Amino acid sequence: MEANSGYFSKHLPLISAGIFLGLGLGGFVDGILLHQILQWHHMLSSVRPLTTDSNIDMNMVWDGLFHALDWVLTVIGVVLLWRAGGHDDVVWSSRTFGGSLLVGAGLFNLVEGIINHQILGIHHVKPGVHQLAWDLGFLVLGASLVLIGGMMLQRGNTEISE
Repeated sequence: MEANSGYFSKHLPLISAGIFLGLGLGGFVDGILLHQILQWHHMLSSVRPLTTDSNIDMNMVWDGLFHALDWVLTVIGVVLLWRAGGHDDVVWSSRTFGGSLLVGAGLFNLVEGIINHQILGIHHVKPGVHQLAWDLGFLVLGASLVLIGGMMLQRGNTEISE
């Protein structure tokens, strides 16, 4: 128990920074890839389809708010990373940081997918005949990232720090 306590106290600043950066960067990947490049959906495209100029404008504003949230999460992650760099007792580990990034990106997918796609239904990953399959795939990807990141963190726990 003490080993885990010591591990987390020495790694928590790096883990926190990585999770916030993962949340923000995961949101940016979603927004840039799915909203802008592929144009599969926009924030409100299931409730305000892009059939009128006012709906297009409304979706554009909400996509911008979504990106603003991603930016805030990323800035928080950068601030936490900066602060972690000022602590002599923080153990710097690529495995710990990378695992934390994956956990954050996966949590983004899970939270966004459950709330926006399933509960609120304001948009789906790729609307159409197979939209549930796309939505579930998004959730599976998120869960996989959390699991892989968690395994990396667990393996980081067994690393010998110098």
